[in-house]
Amino acid sequence: MTSLRILRVPVLLFALLGWGGPLLPAPRAQAEAPTEGLREHYTKREVLIPMRDGVKLFTAIYTPKDTGRTHPILMQRTPYSVWPYGETAYPSHLGPSPRFQEEGFIFVYQDVRGRMMSEGEFVNMRPQRAVSGAAVDESTDTFDTLDWLLKHVDGNNGRVGQWGISYPAFYAALGALSGHPALKAVSPQAPIVDWFQGDDFHRNGALWLPHAFNFMASFGRPRPAPTKAWPTGFKHGTSDGYEWFLRLGSTAATRQYTKEVPFWNEMLDHPNYDAFWQTRDLRPQLKAVQPAVLTVGGWFDAENLFGALQVFQTLGRQSPATDSRLVMGPWFHGGWERSKGDHLGPVQFGADTSDWFQAEVLFPFFMHHLKEAKNADLAKATVFETGANCWHKLDAWPPKQARDAKLFFQPNGSLSLTPPSPEGGADTFLSDPAKPVPFIEQIAIGMPKEYMTADQRFAGRRTDVLVFQTEPLAEDLTFAGPLRPELFVATTGTDADWVVKLIDVYPDEFKNPDFKEGGSPWNRAPNPMGGYQQLVRGEVMRGKFRDSLEAPTPFTPGQPTRVAWSMNDIFHTFQKGHRIMVQLQSTWFPLMDRNPQVFMDINKAGIGDYKKATHTVFHDAARPSGIGVGVWSEMQK
Repeated sequence: MTSLRILRVPVLLFALLGWGGPLLPAPRAQAEAPTEGLREHYTKREVLIPMRDGVKLFTAIYTPKDTGRTHPILMQRTPYSVWPYGETAYPSHLGPSPRFQEEGFIFVYQDVRGRMMSEGEFVNMRPQRAVSGAAVDESTDTFDTLDWLLKHVDGNNGRVGQWGISYPAFYAALGALSGHPALKAVSPQAPIVDWFQGDDFHRNGALWLPHAFNFMASFGRPRPAPTKAWPTGFKHGTSDGYEWFLRLGSTAATRQYTKEVPFWNEMLDHPNYDAFWQTRDLRPQLKAVQPAVLTVGGWFDAENLFGALQVFQTLGRQSPATDSRLVMGPWFHGGWERSKGDHLGPVQFGADTSDWFQAEVLFPFFMHHLKEAKNADLAKATVFETGANCWHKLDAWPPKQARDAKLFFQPNGSLSLTPPSPEGGADTFLSDPAKPVPFIEQIAIGMPKEYMTADQRFAGRRTDVLVFQTEPLAEDLTFAGPLRPELFVATTGTDADWVVKLIDVYPDEFKNPDFKEGGSPWNRAPNPMGGYQQLVRGEVMRGKFRDSLEAPTPFTPGQPTRVAWSMNDIFHTFQKGHRIMVQLQSTWFPLMDRNPQVFMDINKAGIGDYKKATHTVFHDAARPSGIGVGVWSEMQK
């Protein structure tokens, strides 16, 4: 293993509240005025490119005006619009960052089949031909597009790269399966992989309610004809999402608003991991990938952290010959392109991590593969260690040297790496779906990106949240890799959700080095960060799916049952003097839909189906509940 400390800075914190949501439209479209000189140096052309079945896809092409030179093509295919439309209208910048525009590439943006100005029918996460039997898919559309571009765009050097964030990253990953020999490099960034297990709309079968509903209520409306206009958003009539979704009564009640949103209703009609979802799983298709792949993700991406990690891991298993590399930074969804990446909520990361990534990783990656620049010597995994705030270049992810350990729940709310005693104990709590635990303390109609690092003190004070924590740490302790909860539980109901949250507890005397008299704008307390409980990772297992996402099974009331799963990876250092905390609960509202705690199709539950239940968590030698972790010591860094 090789490891390189690229920057090391103290942890700085301040408050900055904002709002998260799907990447709509693409970041390049957010500014109206183009970068100075863009029109002077690039010629724009709009074309309809024919596919093999006769459907034509709307494509905007920006070509450098420096005649006599050849350039590679850098392409993004998107369902989110190639705005601005019109050959005299230019975006704020071209490519993933201004560096690409200044260097000179032929930039291509395409509305995918059935979206905006392209012809054809749009299918959400269109299944590949291999599983659908269709004549065309997104990889064939990519192939046909590239074939046309190479023949009809003057000045190209015969080499193509593709990139995208979120949904466009799904198309980038599928582009890598096109088999076109000119496609040399692909960067799927926060790609969608599986909308049932871990991306965007579900976590292990639990519906990520406000994110899914708010997105699909707009995006999911079918267009009557090719259009430049974006669908109007849903009007809730309030900014209080907790109250709005609770008053709604049930997930089934959303159907009154989605009669013109076919995919939302299809989702509700498929409550288990059946063929509807399985054919949309990208992972089985990731084989024999020829282009170099740079997968990018954010540790605090509330939408597609799962997808980024899964693409990298799947390529390693199923396509070992692929030049596959991973970047994981301290970012929210798309934060590496639309923010400095120096903070999230009140937690700062000490530097402009986005600019470093753009300059030192992404730009060299495409320059090497598309312009044959010198090898950038990129690591297999370039990963940011939160808590310590530093980059590492590693030869594998997770690090091979990380040793397995387990954080064990103990009596009296203790938490340690030592197994519980034979007598151990158990804790119980009453879960009432009528009074679910909020997922964030602030008022929000959707899913604020800051929830991924939000202070959890408000939740730990509730009686329906179990809290386990260590003593203050005598030295730094770093966890690297997936978290693996293993719970031994019982319930008086026949179903239950199990939400596990790993939390970094700051010392009471912690001082923000940037603290100014008067306090932060959101909290005028003299020491707002003292005792802060930072969420590091939180996920859920919907209990009925504990053994299979395809075939759910009920709990037997009162019977101890093992519930185990793998959560998304972390790379986080709990610093000396901090505590490690785990919170365990059964509701997380309205982030995820409520479980009636009765075994049934939750998407058909009525108001009367939601029942209180008492849940028990065991922590004795025979039933040692806790969380498996990968420990990465300072000596290994």
